[in-house]
Amino acid sequence: MPMTKSEVSRYLADKVGITKKQSDTFLEALAELAYAEAKNTFVIPGIGKLSLKESAAREATMPFGPRKGEKYMVPAKKKVKFTVAKAAKDAITGGKSGDGGSSSMGGDSM
Repeated sequence: MPMTKSEVSRYLADKVGITKKQSDTFLEALAELAYAEAKNTFVIPGIGKLSLKESAAREATMPFGPRKGEKYMVPAKKKVKFTVAKAAKDAITGGKSGDGGSSSMGGDSM
């Protein structure tokens, strides 16, 4: 089960040595800053990057139903994208990612 905002706040307060109220204020300020800066790309070091992407209008084909095969337009829209930082991915998955299949066993041969 994921941690609640209150549990995160309490953990950070204990870890950093501040009050829970100060931790709550920090989390709220961080969220406000992320919302305001996402259109310019907002980076949380060691965690990831929040950005706003715009998708262009495109033509699609109706996949099923009585109008199957009919072309229609999908309007342009804005999407919020979060990209996990490599350090976070490695810490969570427990290893290096994207090393091309090499292993640490190479080099020493019989």
